[in-house]
Amino acid sequence: MGTRIPSHQLSNGLYVSGRPDQLKERQPTMGSRAVPYTGGDVKKSGELGKMFDIPVGENRNPPHSKPSRHSSSSNSGSLRSGPSSGPIKKSSGPMAVPLQPTGLITSGPLVSYPLGSGPLRRSGQLDGSGSVSGSSKVVYGSAVTSLTEDVKVGFRVSRAVVWVVIVAVATALLVGAFLMVAVKKVIILVAVGAILVPIFLGIVWNCAWGMRGLLGFVKRFPETELRGAIDGQFVKVTGVVTCGSIPLESSYQQVPRCVYVSTELYEYKGWGGKSANPKHRCFSWGSRHSEKYVADFYISDFQSGLRALVKAGYGAKVAPFIKPATVVDVRKENRDLSPGFLQWLANRSLSNDDRMMRLKEGYIKEGSTVSVMGVVRRHDSVLMIVPPQEPVSTGCQWFRGLLPTYVEGLVLICDDNQNADVVPV
Repeated sequence: MGTRIPSHQLSNGLYVSGRPDQLKERQPTMGSRAVPYTGGDVKKSGELGKMFDIPVGENRNPPHSKPSRHSSSSNSGSLRSGPSSGPIKKSSGPMAVPLQPTGLITSGPLVSYPLGSGPLRRSGQLDGSGSVSGSSKVVYGSAVTSLTEDVKVGFRVSRAVVWVVIVAVATALLVGAFLMVAVKKVIILVAVGAILVPIFLGIVWNCAWGMRGLLGFVKRFPETELRGAIDGQFVKVTGVVTCGSIPLESSYQQVPRCVYVSTELYEYKGWGGKSANPKHRCFSWGSRHSEKYVADFYISDFQSGLRALVKAGYGAKVAPFIKPATVVDVRKENRDLSPGFLQWLANRSLSNDDRMMRLKEGYIKEGSTVSVMGVVRRHDSVLMIVPPQEPVSTGCQWFRGLLPTYVEGLVLICDDNQNADVVPV
């Protein structure tokens, strides 16, 4: 026996299959609060009259309705609106927090500051890594390397060669002096001069052109592709730099998001003037104050596109070859110092008496093209470039008449024109 299909009759008399639809009770969209009938008279409506500033002759209170579940709760976490059109506040505990224009409810009061006068957080500042002293004096933590000394560049010659030269010069002087006394001929003096003068000129030449020879060696060093570099290999990588966890900021110009910053104050010493430092000679510029900082940063290789972490922070040995630019030049003709420069001197307890001063500043901004020379280290999936254990030597450059020159630490070289080569990142 088959199952009977249920059917029902519509209001017009037709029979259709299926069961009749169950009419669902529609939920009311408005509250159950009773509204008094005003008959179209605005004066009889208290709330409507208040909206149009119409005096109300008689206030008719509507009948009390049963309070809803939301209205019976405590004031904590509820929205309350008054008759005025003021800001909506959300009270959570003892402090009332205003509703932001965006609709977000924050954990503190909404405070607006004028442009440039609010509490700004300085670049290079992280919790526990540095603090601001004064208006522009920044003190970094141990994660940022402070370069207190200049780049150490020296001649790398074996001791055997040095002793041979010393013995040869001493022998030539003794023999020349003996022959001059015994023979008394000028030819002996010429022979001694022919031996000593080239040695003296070679030393002067290397002292004057040693730094330029080192820079030429670094620029001519072949670049290495990071994709094929092995662990422990000495490489030169050129690419665009980006800041690490601690971006730096220049001291005077306050250039943000830098990986290296330097600010140096020089003073000129005439005859019998004040010395900027114990090694300051007369008629020259001497360094009186220096601030140089470098932190860990990233470099993206141009050849392979790989990104490596350059470990320049935490007290690492770094040799930056960045040419600074003069930003302030104080001479006798322009003694009117700018307020910014005076504030910079005051923050560092430096006097501004009658001296010829020159402030130079250099930096490597994020997005600049930089060449880095160091040793590759691979740790799990992290590719790093660390300072080499041994000094970097140029070797003997015979065609340029230069002895082997060495430099210690991680070598950084950036183009002179910073603004033209900066890539937005």
